[in-house]
Amino acid sequence: MIAIIDYGAGNIFSVKNALDHLGLESSLVSDVKSLKSADAVILPGVGAFPAAMKKLEATGLIDTIKEEAARKPFLGICLGMQLIFEKGYEFEETDGLGLIGGSVIKMEEPDLIIPHMGWNKLEKLNDCPLLENIGDNEYVYFVHSYKADCDDSNIAAYSEYGGRVPALVYNGKYVYGAQFHPEKSGETGLKILKSFGNLIK
Repeated sequence: MIAIIDYGAGNIFSVKNALDHLGLESSLVSDVKSLKSADAVILPGVGAFPAAMKKLEATGLIDTIKEEAARKPFLGICLGMQLIFEKGYEFEETDGLGLIGGSVIKMEEPDLIIPHMGWNKLEKLNDCPLLENIGDNEYVYFVHSYKADCDDSNIAAYSEYGGRVPALVYNGKYVYGAQFHPEKSGETGLKILKSFGNLIK
């Protein structure tokens, strides 16, 4: 079973619907016991980094999230992906979950529209299990104003938007993060979610 963390800051139902479509068993969870019993975890998120971290802290799940992300497949989506880094700088400096080294910074592209909203091509950088069924000309859907600033070794794929935007990140073990919305990215997004489901042993 895939646990979708319900902490009041996520687009949880579209993620649940996508997993249902793929035949992947999932459940919305907000307690320690359910999180620990799950086979994999998804952390969705929309909104601002500081507010989302406060909501996550209010659930009392942060320590459990860190423990579970060290032993089972974990996927952060959009803001949920940003929260897996060490720091965020939206409005104020805020500690993240620290599952991957790096920070989240404002996109400064004076000649482009921010927020970055729409379809962009995935450019592969490093081998990653979530990209096993993804070709070289596939597009995914983004909505964001901040981006990850991390080591290239943690970037599985990126998109170009006035510069490199980390699109799919990972720590080489269990933790993955998608800046785009796989649940809104058509067949390409579904293939990525399916590959995540295939990580369950």
